Amino acid sequence: MTETKNTTLEDVKIFHETYGLPVKDRPNITDEKTNALRVNLLQEELDELKEALKNNDVLETLDALTDLQYVLDGAYLSFGLHPLKQIAFDEVQRSNMSKLDENGQAIVRESDGKILKGPNYFKPNLDKILKDAA
Repeated sequence: MTETKNTTLEDVKIFHETYGLPVKDRPNITDEKTNALRVNLLQEELDELKEALKNNDVLETLDALTDLQYVLDGAYLSFGLHPLKQIAFDEVQRSNMSKLDENGQAIVRESDGKILKGPNYFKPNLDKILKDAA
């Protein structure tokens, strides 16, 4: 018998519902208090990640990355964007995969390893996703 496992978003939704945190049913970023909380929580976790990496602490790195995902999923719920998460991710993935050069090779910035945009790159069409959801 195979047990179905919740997605991270489903688990964080349970947390939000349990603790009375927002789970909006439509996109809404007008609540300044919620916006500030979400930015502050993400910054706090990002700072923890920076510290863990600086200290070469793999346990704290894992903790910080996991906390970032948890808080990020909470932001999707708080802003009513959770129904669009996978659709938007898929569109960004499609866009990112268009960064290859004309020979199908990655263009990598030598200084830091960042993948750069190739000649066939196209921006993700997130506007269409939002309009389709309205």
